[in-house]
Amino acid sequence: MEVSGGARCDIMAAHLVKRCTCLLREAARQAPAMAPVGRLRLAWVAHKTLTSSATSPISHLPGSLMEPVEKERASTPYIEKQVDHLIKKATRPEELLELLGGSHDLDSNQAAMVLIRLSHLLSEKPEDKGLLIQDAHFHQLLCLLNSQIASVWHGTLSKLLGSLYALGIPKASKELQSVEQEVRWRMRKLKYKHLAFLAESCATLSQEQHSQELLAELLTHLERRWTEIEDSHTLVTVMMKVGHLSEPLMNRLEDKCLELVEHFGPNELRKVLVMLAAQSRRSVPLLRAISYHLVQKPFSLTKDVLLDVAYAYGKLSFHQTQVSQRLATDLLSLMPSLTSGEVAHCAKSFALLKWLSLPLFEAFAQHVLNRAQDITLPHLCSVLLAFARLNFHPDQEDQFFSLVHEKLGSELPGLEPALQVDLVWALCVLQQAREAELQAVLHPEFHIQFLGGKSQKDQNTFQKLLHINATALLEYPEYSGPLLPASAVAPGPSALDRKVTPLQKELQETLKGLLGSADKGSLEVATQYGWVLDAEVLLDSDGEFLPVRDFVAPHLAQPTGSQSPPPGSKRLAFLRWEFPNFNSRSKDLLGRFVLARRHIVAAGFLIVDVPFYEWLELKSEWQKGAYLKDKMRKAVAEELAK
Repeated sequence: MEVSGGARCDIMAAHLVKRCTCLLREAARQAPAMAPVGRLRLAWVAHKTLTSSATSPISHLPGSLMEPVEKERASTPYIEKQVDHLIKKATRPEELLELLGGSHDLDSNQAAMVLIRLSHLLSEKPEDKGLLIQDAHFHQLLCLLNSQIASVWHGTLSKLLGSLYALGIPKASKELQSVEQEVRWRMRKLKYKHLAFLAESCATLSQEQHSQELLAELLTHLERRWTEIEDSHTLVTVMMKVGHLSEPLMNRLEDKCLELVEHFGPNELRKVLVMLAAQSRRSVPLLRAISYHLVQKPFSLTKDVLLDVAYAYGKLSFHQTQVSQRLATDLLSLMPSLTSGEVAHCAKSFALLKWLSLPLFEAFAQHVLNRAQDITLPHLCSVLLAFARLNFHPDQEDQFFSLVHEKLGSELPGLEPALQVDLVWALCVLQQAREAELQAVLHPEFHIQFLGGKSQKDQNTFQKLLHINATALLEYPEYSGPLLPASAVAPGPSALDRKVTPLQKELQETLKGLLGSADKGSLEVATQYGWVLDAEVLLDSDGEFLPVRDFVAPHLAQPTGSQSPPPGSKRLAFLRWEFPNFNSRSKDLLGRFVLARRHIVAAGFLIVDVPFYEWLELKSEWQKGAYLKDKMRKAVAEELAK
């Protein structure tokens, strides 16, 4: 039967009304507590849909009907009620729980806000959490929330889960599981910052297996949706809060950081640098980009920003000349306002960075002298260790070290043992150690705790004890003991167990060709002083090589030869100096290597220095051999000239 045009239109209109009615019913079900203004808008949307149906296909229905109610509420200003004010101002859990039994009819969001506020209040009184969980009003609150969890706003939901974890709600609780499940259902709709907040809550407030599974899902979503980040504040916050939880996520965030770094302010740059330092992430492209903006942008840097930037660059061993210069210049101008703690922190950062700014370090020394009565021993120790690392000797050296010895005199034995060794070692580097200080750390009852240590820290401390022992032997002729036992100074298996560098390999190959015979020299010589020589040779008075292993070698813990060296002979030590052995942008050795050189000279060697910057200029094997021969001749000539 043929249907007339008018009847066809009536059927289509009926289908349209039926479709809109279904959509309206669904929207009303999702938002039972919608404000009057929201209902008016919903009615207006329905009216607009019906009146425009003749020209608009069904697929183009207004998105507000199909999207979460959260978007509807976002466009409608929320009118704060009296109960909201009471929740915010509550100072005791009882005040919040009383809201349930009063005249206030809490909705789901208000119930969630009560739980969030309870969590905040009980963070200061964790012992009351057990009593709260047993309270009947609290269970009533959880039941109310559970029955209307679908209508809790997104932002409130993200805070709610963390609050439930913080309150210690049992993992088997149906209310907690309901909130976690709601988070899973909404995960695609939640804003990126809400996902990050939830991930942080799962990571820090709960270690249960079920929360870790939720955390894995959240991190997956964060990794997939990283392109949604559009502002620097959100990016920096996410990097600090959850970046460390996932390596793939952190890589994505670093890429986004490179994209947005030009919009960062000083404080955001500082936060990113501190975060990288805390995680020991030496992201060179990102550090270069940050360095560029620190140098090129005209913004001023506050004291806190300067201190944190210096720390981060030092911790990450990232050397950028212009940044280091700016940090030193700006901090020097702020010296009068720095506390002793900030001076110690700053000195340590520049020592890690291996950047010696003479005016700044002189200012550090002057600050210590000016605050001689107030400065604490830990702060003084930090400054002293920084000076030793960079081999810095202040102009007022006598006054400075008199203060150091005065402070250490009575308090040194009370310090942590490894710190005692560090301080005496620093004084040895700076040639300021006193006999009593050497005796304190070389005493058998003290040093025995470090013998045979397996940890890296104990091994490093014992290495410094070897250097202190060498200082007492070689630089203090009147020192009467005690010293480390012979069994302790014998080089262990790890003394030569180091990764071979390109310079080291080339130097060894050149020396082998230069010596011709293996008995004319020794490579990789581990001494009893805690230092390893790259090579050792013995020359007679005519400059010819002697079989070095045939002669007595007092620098070895276990000498092999028995003959005394002939009159006029010279013992030469080859020492290579790699790039990390120097102060940044300088040809001055760090304090540790100055001490090594001093000890080798005191042990009777002539030094053949092989710095990396000279070796790199040599291209052929012939040039390298000629270079070493020339260095040997110069070392002997300088000794004869004395």
